[in-house]
Amino acid sequence: MKTPWILTAALLLAACRSGGMADVAVNPDTHAPEQGSGLTSQQLVHAKKFMAASANPLATEAGYEVLKQGGSAIDAMIAMQTTLSLVEPQSSGLGGGAFLVYWDNQAKKLTTFDARETAPKAATPALFLDKAGKPLEFMQAVVGGRSVGTPGVPKLMEDVHKRYGKLPWAGLFDYPVRLAEQGFAVSPRMAASIAQNEQYLRRYPATAAYFLPQGRPLAAGAVLKNPEFARSVRLLARSGSAPFYHGAPAQKMVKTVAAAADNPGRLAMADFKAYRVIERAPVCQAYREYEICGMGAPSSGGLALGQIFGILQHHNLSGGNPNDINSWRWLGEASRVAFADRGYYVADPDFVRVPARQMLSPDYLKQRANAIAATKAAAAEIKPGSFSQNMALGRAVELPSTSHLVIVDAAGNVVSMTTSIENAFGSTLMANGYLLNNELTDFSFEPEQNGQAVANRVEGGKRPRSSMAPTIVLKNGAPYLAVGSPGGSRIIGYVAKTLVAHLDWGMDIQQAIDLPNMLNRGSAYELEENTPAAAKAGALERMGYPVQVRDLNSGVQGIVIQPQGLQGGADPRREGKVMGD
Repeated sequence: MKTPWILTAALLLAACRSGGMADVAVNPDTHAPEQGSGLTSQQLVHAKKFMAASANPLATEAGYEVLKQGGSAIDAMIAMQTTLSLVEPQSSGLGGGAFLVYWDNQAKKLTTFDARETAPKAATPALFLDKAGKPLEFMQAVVGGRSVGTPGVPKLMEDVHKRYGKLPWAGLFDYPVRLAEQGFAVSPRMAASIAQNEQYLRRYPATAAYFLPQGRPLAAGAVLKNPEFARSVRLLARSGSAPFYHGAPAQKMVKTVAAAADNPGRLAMADFKAYRVIERAPVCQAYREYEICGMGAPSSGGLALGQIFGILQHHNLSGGNPNDINSWRWLGEASRVAFADRGYYVADPDFVRVPARQMLSPDYLKQRANAIAATKAAAAEIKPGSFSQNMALGRAVELPSTSHLVIVDAAGNVVSMTTSIENAFGSTLMANGYLLNNELTDFSFEPEQNGQAVANRVEGGKRPRSSMAPTIVLKNGAPYLAVGSPGGSRIIGYVAKTLVAHLDWGMDIQQAIDLPNMLNRGSAYELEENTPAAAKAGALERMGYPVQVRDLNSGVQGIVIQPQGLQGGADPRREGKVMGD
């Protein structure tokens, strides 16, 4: 049974949401990330054997068809990601990267795969500085070739299929190829995002021709074909990822990036040939009877969630409810700690020593919890921990144009994957029928502060920090919940809220996703507009928080795994769909 607040939230989301999303660092008059679709709340979905959920119905159907054929979770991921590249191009694709958390049910092992983009070898810490040594305006850096990193998605799909695939590789692409050749209906969300970003999509001819035919933005319901994408995917099906790192598709990407004369990039064939997907150990944090596991650096997502729940472990949230303002204070203060440490210490661990063990130390997190418990107000300032690292605060804009999918197959294997091209439509450059990312703008534009190096500065071959937080929660050593969200640096808050609502407040996964978003990334408490969350502004201000009431357009997908079957939820704020059997 939904609490009155949750029921009200669902009704308001159905009746009031009109969805623009604007990140604090973006002027909506010059550029705006993806818009919401105005969809009504979803219903909790039940299944016995397998389940898939993604941010787009066509992508979910692609995965469902693979699972029905006896495919593995990895097989389904490949079909879903390739379909998302076509039908949700503003968010992710073959020209971007991803973080994958995977449970191998045969080996009873959890692992993660880092398919984050890499900076060109020729990149220097001054990549995003102007001739006077000042940071570029954000959109000056984004649009064009300068922001493009080496994509990781094609290599990821092939690498994990070789290890965990069940169905033949070539057949996994039939569905997206058919959609590309026969056409698909442009979704309301895609159409809104095209209209909102029209001025940037006009900048390059190939992009303008695809998204603005006859000079006008594609409308919702228009049938869109992409024969060049179909040819690229047929090549991927036939020859694997090699051509996308050694052959003509890679050459096309390099040429496209260099030819952006107003803002050229530095990608070279050597960068593609050197690219590797890295398997990394998961980051896990004990919480109540669970383990919350996710992606470590260069993502800050798993570390931040580990710190948040390591702190919340010392407070009885389960005795509270969504209307308990003190529970939100604890969640907000724990998040502020995580963001303070993140800003100083998290970056590519192959370039910087990330003090993950110290950040997740029980003694350290207990000290942080004790400070929160000692007062009933917001701390005036949250300082980062002292981890013997002589690093400076790094600031980077992370925008919400990302996607998340979750899958459980009939054999009990689990995928939680967050995938991105960073900003809406990435760099706005197209090659091979898909958009190229602008992930390099996730680096700090300023390489140093007061003579101290920034951990997340640009360096050749380095992977930029991310907030993507694909998560698998374990219970008694087995997967219990797969969850994640898009949303830029707000991803951490969206996932944390969903976990608290489900694990502590007993909501089913759909109710937990529906719960109005409230989060804190450092100082201001952000409250979701047009929901009951906005009514919490006064109480939080009396505690000492600056408050912002705004659109918080999460895109959470989640699957709960129980002995009696699977339960799945999708975010009503986007176009998500859950399917199972």
